[in-house]
Amino acid sequence: MPKFPALLLSALLLSTPAHALKLSVWDSELQTKLGDGESSGTQLRVRLVGDYNGPVVVLFAPSDEERARNTFPGLKSRYSGVLRGGQLDLQADNGPQGIARFLTAFKLTVTLQVPGSPVTLPGLRSAPANAPANKK
Repeated sequence: MPKFPALLLSALLLSTPAHALKLSVWDSELQTKLGDGESSGTQLRVRLVGDYNGPVVVLFAPSDEERARNTFPGLKSRYSGVLRGGQLDLQADNGPQGIARFLTAFKLTVTLQVPGSPVTLPGLRSAPANAPANKK
């Protein structure tokens, strides 16, 4: 019967929730979601709409484990900000700051993704501009 404890342990490990800081960006009326993000390690990948200009509300939600460990001391759950052309600025206690600069205080590196902006991946090479297209 040693299979049962191994099976139970596997089930528990698979059901363990991911530990991540989540972020969501909403218009000032909290009617339209304009972006979101989630951390993985020290990276926070943020996806934003590119065609909105105006005031926003940014909500942060640490995982229960991060909250218990006080991983992000001083991080509030809600900030006012401005989204302009795919750039997000937060109104922090010491004045407006870009999201990347703001989160460096919490040892997070931000990667912004805005529709229409080129995506680069490690090891991916772009084709030269004069390269012929594949024809079938």
